[in-house]
Amino acid sequence: MAIAVATFLIVLAIIASEKMHRTNIALLGAAIVVLFVGDFSQEQAIESIDFNTIGLLVGMMILVYLTQQTGVYDFVAIRAGQISGGKSFAVTMSLAGTTAVLSAFLDNLTTILLITPITFLLADALDIDAIPLLIIEVIASNIGGTATLIGDPPNIIIAGATGLSFNAFIVNLAPIVIVTFAVVIPLLYAVFRRRLHVEERNRKAIMELNAIASIRDSAELRRTGPVLIATVLAFFAHQALHIEPATVALSGAAVGLLVTRIDLEETLAHIEWTTLFFFVALFVMVGALEATGAIGHVADAVKDITGGDRTAELLGIVWIAALGSGVVDNIPFTTAMIPVVRELQEAAGNGGDDAYWWALALGACFGGNATMIAAAANVAAAGLAERAGTPIGFMTFLRVGLPVTFISIAMASAYIAIRYVAL
Repeated sequence: MAIAVATFLIVLAIIASEKMHRTNIALLGAAIVVLFVGDFSQEQAIESIDFNTIGLLVGMMILVYLTQQTGVYDFVAIRAGQISGGKSFAVTMSLAGTTAVLSAFLDNLTTILLITPITFLLADALDIDAIPLLIIEVIASNIGGTATLIGDPPNIIIAGATGLSFNAFIVNLAPIVIVTFAVVIPLLYAVFRRRLHVEERNRKAIMELNAIASIRDSAELRRTGPVLIATVLAFFAHQALHIEPATVALSGAAVGLLVTRIDLEETLAHIEWTTLFFFVALFVMVGALEATGAIGHVADAVKDITGGDRTAELLGIVWIAALGSGVVDNIPFTTAMIPVVRELQEAAGNGGDDAYWWALALGACFGGNATMIAAAANVAAAGLAERAGTPIGFMTFLRVGLPVTFISIAMASAYIAIRYVAL
């Protein structure tokens, strides 16, 4: 356990220092835990990799690249700028709102993969900094994804363990998600206002652009566009069809590669391999923390801190889930917390008290905004930004994500206290 914890913390510190590429140091950390952690075998390392996330990323990266070559994202970016009048606040709120809604009913990782290329193109057209927009979108995606069963992986994990319905998630989580979005996103705009200021000449320029002219290959769009649309629609129905998101994405990518005229090797060369390997390394290191019981110890600390008081238990779950998700990753931490939350329910004689699960969902999902590695959407956005030549630094994200998480969790705590304790 000491080796697994020390390795993870050192890797995290080096990533934060930005003195070495995060994928390089993460792969080294993964190798160390496989070689030197006695309770963690190579087979366990492979099992700890979430291939559903990897498959989803690969499939959507392929589809996004194929459709990007047609110019359709340029068209969407120009039209988005024109509809918002080229005004910075309207642009920011429309992108954030679209991201939050799509994240709720699609999932936040897929949404970020779709919205990021549009964001860079729109920022370029308006001659503003794309990074603030992207950070706002990532935060909006994690907030919006909290509202539904399918929006954020922690919610899917909780639903699988409890059998809670799709409607139950919306009824219990959507109210605080809407309020949190309405508070956090305008605050972020105020913070980034100067960097998002649109000059009048740029606003006029985008209003005068011919959006249709940005479509470079209409024939290719007719081939690959319907595949992307069908894939996105399939995401909405994947649970009813009992198909995993990775299967949907990879199936769509397979059909896209079949109908496109773009060279296969060229397409595969544009997959974000550095991002994928970072995910693999991160999953392996977190797997070592799970295998050695390190995450379990953190989760068990909830029981000691709360002391059996229901109010303390609910609020403790929120804050500890947020902290743990911010440091590790909200997917494995939620998994580790499931038996702990269930035990807390049973020990208090509250086996039918679903408030415990809403506390876990809010803590884990909102905690995904704390750091760049706290949620899959954050890592994916960082990888895409790096490929575009404008990397998001670990500390850059932390300086924004940490205060946002504190505000969000404080609001979630108040919501839980009012709805599930006071009433």
